[in-house]
Amino acid sequence: MNYDHLAAGERLRSKRILLGMTQEEIAEKINRAGKYYADIERGSCGMSTETLLSLASVLDMSLDYIILGKTEEGGEITHTDEVAAIMRLLDSYPTQSRGYALKLLRLFLVACSNE
Repeated sequence: MNYDHLAAGERLRSKRILLGMTQEEIAEKINRAGKYYADIERGSCGMSTETLLSLASVLDMSLDYIILGKTEEGGEITHTDEVAAIMRLLDSYPTQSRGYALKLLRLFLVACSNE
């Protein structure tokens, strides 16, 4: 078992992107400089226990998954992650826009099921 900085950074980056957040937003949420968080994602530096715990909380990831890539479910991205990403995106828009987005999503899913 080894802590691979590059792989850990990639796991963090993937989850951040899935949630539709910027590096600056994550850095702000964990009270760290944007450059420091960018360095973590690039794998060019490690992180303190406090930073690791903050990232796990903000990104809703287990410590085992961040550090070692191990998951209880055996997968990297869960259904819950996808739903959370969609909800976070929709929350920033007014009710009417969310309704339009829902209609478009339904049409898209119908079109995909007919392929």
